[in-house]
This record gives sequence, C-alpha cells and structure tokens, in this order.
Amino acid sequence: MSVSMKDLDPAFRGAGQKDGLEIWRIENFKPVSMPTSSYGKFYMGDSYIILKTTALKNGSFRHDLHYWLGKDTSQDEAGTAAILTVELDASLGGRAVQYREVQGNETEKLLTYFRPCIMPQPGGVASGFNHVEVNEQEHVTRLYVCRGKYVVHVKEVPFARSSLNHDDIFILDTNSKIFQFNGSNSCIQERAKALEVVQYIKDTFHEGKCEVAAVEDGKLMADAEAGEFWALFGGFAPLPRKTALEETGEDMEAAAKLLCFNQGNLEPIDFESLAHELLETNKCYLLDCGAEMYVWMGRSTSLQQRKGASEAAEKLLVDDSRTNSHVMKVIEGYETIMFKSKFNEWPATPELKLSSEDGRGKVAALLKSQGLDVKGLMKSAPVKEEPEPYIDCTGHLQVWRVNGNKKTLLSSTEQSKLYTRDCYIFQYTYTGDDKEECLIGTWFGKKSIEEEKASAISLASKMVQAAKFQATMARLYEGKEPIQFFVTFQSLQVFKGGLSSGYKTFIAESGLDDDSYSEAGLALFRVQGSGSENMQAIQVDAVASSLNSSYCYILHDGNSVFTWIGNNTTSLDHDLVERQLDAIKSDLPSRSQKEGRETDKFWELLGGKSKYSNKKIEREQESDPHLFSCILPKGNHLQGIVKEIHHFNQDDLMAEDVFVLDCHSYIFVWVGQEVDAKVKTQAMDIGEKFLVRDFLMENLSRETTIFTVSEGSEPQFFTRFFTSWDPAKSLMHGSSYQRRLAILKGGAAPLHDKPKRRTPAVSGRTLGQDKSQRSRSMSTSPECHRLRGRSPAFAALTSSFEKPSIRNLSTPPPAVKKLFPKSAGPDTSKQSAISDLTSSLEGPLKSTIPKSVKASAEAEKAIQEEDGTGGDDEAEDDEGRTIYPYERTGNHIYLSTAEFREKFGMTRAVFYKLPKWKQNKLKSALQLF
Repeated sequence: MSVSMKDLDPAFRGAGQKDGLEIWRIENFKPVSMPTSSYGKFYMGDSYIILKTTALKNGSFRHDLHYWLGKDTSQDEAGTAAILTVELDASLGGRAVQYREVQGNETEKLLTYFRPCIMPQPGGVASGFNHVEVNEQEHVTRLYVCRGKYVVHVKEVPFARSSLNHDDIFILDTNSKIFQFNGSNSCIQERAKALEVVQYIKDTFHEGKCEVAAVEDGKLMADAEAGEFWALFGGFAPLPRKTALEETGEDMEAAAKLLCFNQGNLEPIDFESLAHELLETNKCYLLDCGAEMYVWMGRSTSLQQRKGASEAAEKLLVDDSRTNSHVMKVIEGYETIMFKSKFNEWPATPELKLSSEDGRGKVAALLKSQGLDVKGLMKSAPVKEEPEPYIDCTGHLQVWRVNGNKKTLLSSTEQSKLYTRDCYIFQYTYTGDDKEECLIGTWFGKKSIEEEKASAISLASKMVQAAKFQATMARLYEGKEPIQFFVTFQSLQVFKGGLSSGYKTFIAESGLDDDSYSEAGLALFRVQGSGSENMQAIQVDAVASSLNSSYCYILHDGNSVFTWIGNNTTSLDHDLVERQLDAIKSDLPSRSQKEGRETDKFWELLGGKSKYSNKKIEREQESDPHLFSCILPKGNHLQGIVKEIHHFNQDDLMAEDVFVLDCHSYIFVWVGQEVDAKVKTQAMDIGEKFLVRDFLMENLSRETTIFTVSEGSEPQFFTRFFTSWDPAKSLMHGSSYQRRLAILKGGAAPLHDKPKRRTPAVSGRTLGQDKSQRSRSMSTSPECHRLRGRSPAFAALTSSFEKPSIRNLSTPPPAVKKLFPKSAGPDTSKQSAISDLTSSLEGPLKSTIPKSVKASAEAEKAIQEEDGTGGDDEAEDDEGRTIYPYERTGNHIYLSTAEFREKFGMTRAVFYKLPKWKQNKLKSALQLF
C-alpha cells in the first residue's frame, strides 16, 4: 500500500522524520500544524492529530499516531480526523500504531506526552471561539477529580459536595488557594501524582502565586485547612458512596469478537480459539474486546480498504453508544504487545525494522519527491562501539568461591581465575559521585550445579542485607555478563572444570571424569575484549572447529605455547593476546601462528584441520528501555499486576512500589524505600518471575542478567536511562506523597543522613590488602623472562612496589583525583623505592609513578623539586597544556606535537576531550599505555 504525494495534504509533508511530537488541529476539515507553544492545549470543540516519533537504538523510527476528539467536536470532524490519520500513516510507510482518543478517556500513552495532565478548555474553531489567555480571565472556582497512580486523568466536575467521595482525589481551585482533598480510600501513589496536577494549576492559572493546602478525608473541622475547605461547600456533611457505574469506571472486558471488513460490511467470524491463522494478509479485521477495539490491517490491503475499516469502526462505536471506547489500529508485522496477548498463541516472527540502507533509500526517495533536502539521510548507520560501563574502574574487588553452602575468599592472584563448573560471589566497592558504592554479585559457570547456585544467591543476599540494602546486587551467568562485570575484573580467565567441594562431590557420585584445567595439559583459549580494562581468555574445546578468524587464541600443551592470529583481528586483539599470555603462560616463550600459515605441530595438537567460523560472536545488545510497575498484593509478593509506564522519568518511581526496567540484555529491579521488608528480600525472585513471563514477548533468556537496586543507592549504570536524575529526590524521607507535598509547599523533606558506606563485617575483607594491589598493571611474576608491551622504566617501577608473590591484574587505572592523599602517612619502603628509581632515571621519567601508589608528603616534595616544580606550578607540554604528575605514566605524554598528530590522527586538545575509556582504548591500540 502506498499513498500518492499529490494526494497527501501539504501540512503532513516532512512529518515523522525527527524525534519528538507534532500536532495538527482539524480546521474546516483540513489539518493545520500547531506551534510548539500550543502543545498540550486542547479545546473541547476541536479534533487533533498527534504524531509521536521515537528514535530507536537500531537507527529506525517508531511512530505512534493519535487522533483526539473533544467532547463537543462534530461527528464529521471526528471522521475527518480518523481518515487523515490513516493517510498520514500511509505516508510514513504504514508502520504506525493508531489510537482513537476521546476527551476524558485518553490512553495512558497519550497522557505521558503531556505530563502531568490534559485539561481541555471550552470552545473551539468551529464555534468561533476566541482564545483568551487563562491568566487574563476572571478566576472561576472549579472542582476536579483526579484518578491514576502513574498518569493522571483529570476531569472537571460540578462544584458541589455531592461530587466528592471517599475513593478519589479532588482538587478545588479557588482564587487564593488550591485544596487537594484526599479520599480516605485513595492510595499514596494517587495522592502523590495528584500533587503534580496541583503544581500545574498553580503555575498555569495562578502564575505560581497562591497557597496550597492538603485536606485529609475524615479530619472534619478540627483542622484549620479542613475547616476552610468544608466552609466553601457550606459546611461538612457525610459524603455519598460511588454508584455502581462509577465504581466500574469503564466497560468490563467482554468475550472477544472477531469481525472481517468485507466490501463495506462487517462480517462476524466464528472460532473456537482466537488464533493468528484467522487473519489474512489481504483483509482488515476488527477485534472487539469490549473496553478496547482493535483494527488489524493486513500488509497487502489498499489505502481505501484501511479507510473503510476505520470508518466502520467509528460507526460501530456510535451505533452501540460506546463512544468512549479505545480504538487501536495496527498493521500486520507491527502489532502491539497488547494486541498479540489477546490471541492464544502468537508466532515468533523476525522484527521488521527500518534500519537498513534499503529502508533509508525508500524514505529518501519519498522526501525528495516532496522537494525536501535529503542530504545525509543515505549515510550508513553508525558503527557499533563497545558500550560504556558507567562504573569507576579503580575500585576494590573481592571474590569468593562457593563451596557447598559456604564461601571461600580467593587471593588477589586467584580472583581473576574462574571455573565454568563453579559459582562465585564478588564484591566491588568503588567511588561514586559523593559516596562509596558497592556492587555484590553472583557468577554462575555454564556447568555449575544447582545446589551451589542456590547457596550463592542466599549468601550474596545476606551480604546485601548486612549492607542495609544499600548495595546493588547482580545475578550473572557465564556468557551473559554485562560490561560492568568485565571492567570490574578487567583481566579475566575462565577455565574448564571446577575446584569447589560441590563439584568434586558431584563428579564422584556421578562417576564422571574431572575435566578441570591443568597447566601441564592441553588447553585452547579464545581471547576477547575491547582493551586493557576489558579482556578475557575463555577456555574452549581444544579442536580446530573452536577457532574463529575474528579472534586470537592461545594454545598450550606442556612446554609448547602457541598464539594463533585470525585474519580478521586487529592490532588491539594482538595486544590482548600478549597480555593474556602473561596471565596464563608467562614463564614460557610462545610461537605465533598466523591464520593460513600454521605449522604441522599446531594442527597436530588440535587433532587435525577442520572448518571453523569467521564471524564474531554476537552478544545480546541493549535495547530501548521499558519501565514496568509491579503491583504486589499483600500475602503473595511474587504474583501481581505488571503495567508498563510509557515515556518514564524519575518521578514515576514511587517509594511504595517495585519497578522493573527491561533493557533486554539485562533488567533492573528497583525497590522503593517504603516497600515492605519482606518484599525487599524477594527482589531477585521478582526479577526471575519477570523473565519467565516475558511481557514484551522478546524471548528473554532465563539467564538474562538481573540487577536489584534500592532507592537512594542507584548506580550510574541505572540512572543513565532517565533523561534527568536528581539524587536528592531519592534521598528524601517519607512517602511519595509527603515528599512532594513538602516540595510543593516550598520546602523539602529532610534528606537521609547517608554516611559513606563501609564494607560490612561479614564480607571477610582483608585489611592487609592495600590499594596498590588493585592496580590495573598487567605485569608478570619476577621469574618471567620478559614483560610484553611494557617500557623498562615502567616495569622496574612497578616491580619496586609489588610483593614477589603477587601479580597485578591489568593496566593502570584511570587517573584519580588526588595522587597524594593528605591522609597518607609516611611509608619508608615506598619512599626508598622512589628515591632509588628516580636517581637512576633522567628527565621527565623521574616522576613516572603508578597512579595507585600513595607516597608520603616528603616524596611528593622531592619529586616536585627534581622536576623544578613546586606547589601548584605544573609542567606544560609544547601546546601549553598542563601536565599533571599522574599523567606522566602514559608514554603518549612524551610525543612531540607532530608525532602525536601522526599517531592519533588528532590534536592533543581533541584527544583530551574524549571520554577516558576512549583515550585508553586509543593508547592501548598504539601500545602507548
């Protein structure tokens, strides 16, 4: 189906090509574009078309089309809006979901575009209404009823005592004061959301200058503000109960009926079960569910068929006096989750996306025919980059192996070596924005046993509880780890087999052979990662079919060590394999094998040649986030109602509720401060139930990563999904309602007194391990014959500070704020090492020290004197940029301006504007770390 550009109304040309809202009002049966200053202002006598365009992570656009009908709009004007919406959808490629919106019964999705509410004004174009600014009118006392926990439906009701009831929230807007009346049966969340409407009325109708009062149902005249409120109604009197019709609120969902639109008529279809096979691609159908009606349009239908089906749906609603029912129109292949859920089973079909160059070409041709500039539209999609971790990489890591129902702390040299049949618990503490953050997680190997998985979750949960739920908890499976896990470990090796007591018992009882890794045996490792702060060596089956042209490998058998370089690998991959050699076989020389030029000995160890892949292993990508509220009834915390919150923001997170943020590759379970203590302990179970139910029908894996987050302790890798995040809001005391009322009245509720967190005593933290052992330098043991990719000065210096038995894990961390903390006391051993080393080096190398080393004040002064600097006077490079001491560990500092531009392809000024992780990635690729 297509629409001729000649037939498309000029007001629609160029629509839907950028993220955001576009609104048209129907005037004389023609669409007229509205200025952005008028968005959210609706008139009861008019009809509007609203287009919401959302830019997705895959580079395509999603379109949602709504036509809004005021209660006083004419039937002809409403029909025109419906037809024009179909035409606009056709011009966008026929992929939009269309919604029929009626004043007072709008969908929650539409209301989220115009937060906190829609408050239509009297009049309209057809009635000759002349718009007058609200603040210029004489104020009229009005009474509104507010309903909704997450979005607010606001409706004006008669200013009379009979309009009030015990179940709803009411707002009384007088000339000098705004009252919010909270029915005794209303919930905290509804009261909090209604306060947003009070704020809107105050700002819109009173220019922000009026008093606000909250009146609780049942306080009667004893309260001064309650007395003032009831006096406006002529005094207090008992409130009436809701009628049966009011209590239902909307039509109950009826048994689904399927009707086919055939030559202008609607023909009912008999069926025993509602199956997808009933829908034919060359027809349009109506699925009538009572409160909701869906119009399904096959991809092979014509524009006239779609218009006819739309008109038939409108006529059916009028004839049945159901003008307030919601109508959603969906196109084959782009059905909504709610529509699919009405069927007994919906087949898994590949998602249709307009993200390819072919799709871009079609859109470009369409726009060019409209006389619009299409420059830049044909550019290819941006290259996928490694996702940012949004976590500090210089923190302190501890790892425990689970043995039965206990955990065993691993030494710093062993904590980066995991086994695929074991389970582990890790605790990572790092510096956040203004406090110490903590991440406690479990890692399950692919072949770990169920008993130890359960023990790991139980032990980790106890650690989180000991931290008073101020730590983020993670549940991870091998092969599904998020970027945060990899940068926490930085250099990681995963071996076959296991060392836990549970695994040993299991193989003994099962009579299985122990296939655990042996340094003297045959082993093949795939090396992967994006840099020195994110690299792994994964043991795979030692056969040729395990190879992949997009990776480098390490193969060893006894005293023979080979590295295999795939043809599709980069210099960064070559550097990573050298670094992982230091961790796996640092004491033996290796023989490099380039793909296609391998020796017979190499193939002999792998059991001969065989076919293997050349495509990089794809990891599940993060998708556009979806926020769901979990309404948990008392007595059964794992069974409840799950509801999606569209176009969410921080204010949607209520302190009394549990929310799930679904990003496909991982999910977050957010728990409010006011949630029941038992529910807090079951947050991980709620996440697992969410994965099972798979509300978005996206085939979520049961092994998808789950993070549990407590209000007030949100890490940055969670808050980044919210357009603006104010940490002060989540640190406030009281319920959601109390907090917002305090803010609205001009003050803020007291903040939590949150000291910097300390590691709980139950963690088993070793006090003897100082920060230097958490340095990210990838060095080898003293017996190693060589250091790969390291300057002699750096190797000599790092060995001065390391214990002979301890090897650090990876490259130096990003720069910390202070090189020499004031709290550091004298350290004669480090001071002596610095003195010995600096006396043997020349020039700027005298100040080259690891970032993680805490030197004494005397050592700092000595270094400054030798550099000819003192106090705040720092050296400058040849472009005039200040060189701070902690930056001198990078060899790139010593490049001239010309050399720097030649190697990096940019000036220093441009380089230092890049994110730190990108700087490190570039330096690592050039071996200038």
